[in-house]
Amino acid sequence: MVDVSGIGSWPGTDVREALTVVRDLLVPLDGADGVRGVPYLTELPQRGPGADLIGRTAGLLVDLAVDLQPAGWRLVDRPGRDAARTGALWREDLDTLAATFDGYAGPLKVAVAGPYTLAASLWLTRGDRCIVDAGAVRDVAESLGEGVRGLLATVGRAVPGAAVTLQLDEPSLPAVLSGALPTASGYGRLPSIDPADAVPVLAGVLAAAGGRPTAVHCCAAYPPLPVLRRSGSSALSVDTALLTARGWEGIAVAVEDGRQFVAGCVPTTSEPGSPAAIADAVVQSWSDLGMPSARLGAVAVTPSCGLAGLSPAQAVARQRLAIDVARHLADRASA
Repeated sequence: MVDVSGIGSWPGTDVREALTVVRDLLVPLDGADGVRGVPYLTELPQRGPGADLIGRTAGLLVDLAVDLQPAGWRLVDRPGRDAARTGALWREDLDTLAATFDGYAGPLKVAVAGPYTLAASLWLTRGDRCIVDAGAVRDVAESLGEGVRGLLATVGRAVPGAAVTLQLDEPSLPAVLSGALPTASGYGRLPSIDPADAVPVLAGVLAAAGGRPTAVHCCAAYPPLPVLRRSGSSALSVDTALLTARGWEGIAVAVEDGRQFVAGCVPTTSEPGSPAAIADAVVQSWSDLGMPSARLGAVAVTPSCGLAGLSPAQAVARQRLAIDVARHLADRASA
């Protein structure tokens, strides 16, 4: 069975319209032809502050308040109107999710920023990134875990028939681990985080899923696959265009360990090829690893990253293209 889904972000400001489009595209794919659709709670950053990945996720933090400054989201002593706006957006999204997916039974994905991307993007009151303070990173991760528990419980009540998957978006993790994040002044680089220290932090937030399926998405070049594998995530989601030969080998190890490979093979920033050509590229890399075609059933297909930077029509076209690619892979898996 080949799954097909999206990363999460979507263009526009109308959450009802976005969720309806995702529902109508993905829910009918029930696996009868070897392809299963995995609809997702859309993220609409064009609605403004609090709808972006960082503000949206910061709004889930428990006992940690944030506000919005020119430099970005900052930890503060007490919540203000920025937090209130973020909370209102979450309530709108979850109420709309309940109405749009009323009676739905099947997989449903919810995405939030992972602990390192969040800590790299939040600022302390003294003007440093949270990531420079190990205690602050620990507090953010623990708070995020509590917030995730509450979010998944709320989603479960909103759509009782849903089998919910938690996705952590970690685009900043490679920079955190390699010491590539700039300092506040921009003239230096922050110290790197030891990968061995990152694994339990990621694993702690993933554990908040309470046994539900999980995925970690990293669309940056050189995703830290060993760290992602050891975190305990059920699935690894990467941009296949950025994978090196060594990266593909890491994917093979993950699949052999029982993880799902979420192939972000539908380009979002360039003109895509045909569904057959995209599928052929994945199959070629797969066969180069010595992996049998039958194991292509362990692959899920998504766009390479979120779709918020496209027009609504382009976003629909990319999601349809992902469906067509999944059908080609399903055919190869059953051949």
